[in-house]
Amino acid sequence: MTATIEPEIGKARLRKEDARLITGRTRWTDNLTVPGMLHATILRSPMAHAKITSIDTTEAKKMRGVVAVYTAKDVDPESSIGMPCAWPITPDMKAPRRPMLAADTVNFAGEGVAVVIARSAAEARDAMEAIEVDYEDLPVVLDIEEALKDGADLVHPDLETNKNALWVFDSGEAGTGASVEDAIRDAEVTVTRRFRQQRLVPAFMEPRSVLVDPTSSQLTMWSATQVPHILRTMTALTLGIEEHKIRVIAPDVGGGFGGKIGVLPEELLTVTVARKLNKPVKWTETRSECMMTAHHGRDQIQDITITAKRDGTVTGLKVDLIADMGAYLGLVAPGVPILGAFMFNAIYKFPAYRFACTNVFTNKTITDAYRGAGRPEATFAIERIMDELAVELGMDPMELREKNWIKHEEFPFTTVCGLTYDSGNYEAATSKAMELFDYDGLRREQKERRDRNDPVQLGIGISTFTEMCGLAPSRVLGSLDYGAGGWEHGAIRMLPTGKVEVITGSSPHGQGHETAWSQIVADQLGVPFEDVEVLHGDTQSSHKGLDTYGSRSLAVGAIAVVKAAEKVIAKAKPIAAHMMEASEDDLEFANGKFTVRGTDKSTAIQDIALAVFAAHDLPDGVEPTLDSEAVYDPENFSFPHGTHLAAVDVDTETGRVTLRKYVCVDDIGVVVNPLIADGQVHGGLAQGIAQALYEEAVYDESGTLQSGTFADYLLPSAADLPSFTTDRTETPSTTNPLGVKGVGEAGTIASTPAVVNAVVDAVRHFGVNDIEMPTTPMRVWTAINGGPSDAGGLGSESGGGLGSIDVPGGQQ
Repeated sequence: MTATIEPEIGKARLRKEDARLITGRTRWTDNLTVPGMLHATILRSPMAHAKITSIDTTEAKKMRGVVAVYTAKDVDPESSIGMPCAWPITPDMKAPRRPMLAADTVNFAGEGVAVVIARSAAEARDAMEAIEVDYEDLPVVLDIEEALKDGADLVHPDLETNKNALWVFDSGEAGTGASVEDAIRDAEVTVTRRFRQQRLVPAFMEPRSVLVDPTSSQLTMWSATQVPHILRTMTALTLGIEEHKIRVIAPDVGGGFGGKIGVLPEELLTVTVARKLNKPVKWTETRSECMMTAHHGRDQIQDITITAKRDGTVTGLKVDLIADMGAYLGLVAPGVPILGAFMFNAIYKFPAYRFACTNVFTNKTITDAYRGAGRPEATFAIERIMDELAVELGMDPMELREKNWIKHEEFPFTTVCGLTYDSGNYEAATSKAMELFDYDGLRREQKERRDRNDPVQLGIGISTFTEMCGLAPSRVLGSLDYGAGGWEHGAIRMLPTGKVEVITGSSPHGQGHETAWSQIVADQLGVPFEDVEVLHGDTQSSHKGLDTYGSRSLAVGAIAVVKAAEKVIAKAKPIAAHMMEASEDDLEFANGKFTVRGTDKSTAIQDIALAVFAAHDLPDGVEPTLDSEAVYDPENFSFPHGTHLAAVDVDTETGRVTLRKYVCVDDIGVVVNPLIADGQVHGGLAQGIAQALYEEAVYDESGTLQSGTFADYLLPSAADLPSFTTDRTETPSTTNPLGVKGVGEAGTIASTPAVVNAVVDAVRHFGVNDIEMPTTPMRVWTAINGGPSDAGGLGSESGGGLGSIDVPGGQQ
């Protein structure tokens, strides 16, 4: 009998990475030094929109340590295609050319106008201050609704419009559902609201940094990026460098959250000046630069209409978005709202649905993917409007949700937008969350406080959500005009001593790939966890991949590794049969050994690796290697879900909101490592709660970012958040062999509406039906006291409400 080895999948292992990361023995890009390295600093425009009338670099070039000072004419010829955008969402999409440095016109505050290269970073900064630039003011476009009006000032006059694109999905026209206009016409109840998704800064721990060494036959670029493979390809396409002459390395990367998914001017500018000087050059941004010029997230206006019968059955959903792209287009920016298009219907059985999104240019920093990328925005809107519908119908908000969600016995379920949810059990997750939360007990306490007019009111918020993870399949992305596929690559190398090297195209920036992938491969091959080494983030060792974003690493990248492991076993089988003088048909593989069925004769796969290395006695025609690789392209997305519940105390005299209790029960399919999963949920919750209560990127009327430091942009600390109560239910995904779904973005997606629903619930009896995020004390107090609309919510009425409620035959 073969002894059973305890499975690694499901084991709460400490992360392999942490010994290195926590003790500071790290390989951040800015830690790296190569011989002869120079330093670059970029001079940035203080103006949001202006003509450059002159740039004088004379004094800067004379300063100590300065090697060169370049402007656009030196590094960025007019013939350059500019920064890449990989997602042209419509055939007529408007796309301005974004230069590495502004030549004639600056289009947002912080756009680069010159670069200084010096022998030290301090000398480069000193010289930068000696550059003199004269600007001539141009009209500044900031308001996205005003930008769409006839006669509006233009960000890019050559485009003759501020509209980037209009993208529409209509279930009636697509044949996936009925007509929304018919649903609105026939509705017994119609609720309309306008919600605002404020602009956010990804605020990753490690600022962006890039080091380029062009001095060998192959240009080497180290970059704090989420996407080394995509960066390599885009660098080749944009700068005209042969791709096989470029090596990109993403060493330890201190967070990304989507904020390091782009291919931005600083990276390509560093490549350009390094090649021009034939010297290694490093550029590392300051925190203020990061806040001002790395891309931002969210920034949408959402007009939502929901229709229903009087018994609470939903009949239609209409969504009209306006999304701020900023001054240019990020790598995938136009498509970010489109990812959300398929999630507004969420877990509910809408028979009719229409989504329309208009992308708009403004004189602000670009927006692009930020943790969740379109799905948090969609989840916020649908979970907020469900609460508003429940109030109009006089129903408990959880009762309304339960009436309309997909029941567990209905899976697989094809939604009104055509996606097929393969598995789920919303009832189980909700039941467990309600019990952990003590929902009924908190509702009783809320009533008691209301009855005695307590100055501190209790609010209860709900978010029952699902999301689409594992950004793929390639054919679906192709149908949406995305510029790349959704597959991922994995490889396994069996070393002669029995150790295992795993190569993954998925490039981590804090997710724990080295640990989780080691656990998966240990189970697949039956080798010790400690014998597995995971290689990633280097296009020379990991030559193929599509990197990390969209909660795709486990559901796509890890499955590619599983497929590679299956090939290793298949290659080893005939060799094992030969070694044991048995038929392949009589062999079975378990716990790392091939065993002749019905006997105790066995051979370990690690012994086979040594025999292959020696190659003294292999079957005829068998090549001496077990090494294998695989590319995995999923047949469907994966769909994690969960129920998140928040309780807040709101001081009605000051507007202060205190998050008192937070419970979430997530279904992320099979869990590889519970410690890593919990960490991902906790981090996601912190970011989603921060949007609800704290964070906002604010511009003044001239287009200057007012929240450009952590003194002005409020990030919560551990002291600002409660201890979360987290738990899980499990319905394995049916579309991949591990049954995994994804967890990286779940907390962020679900938590924001849960908290805002709780805040509004606490003060609804004052006539408030929305408070614009972040729900700061001033905004909450003003909403309670019937203040102006800009404090209570975009377009709000007295009491901070938004929009209107239309009931046929009733009062409006």
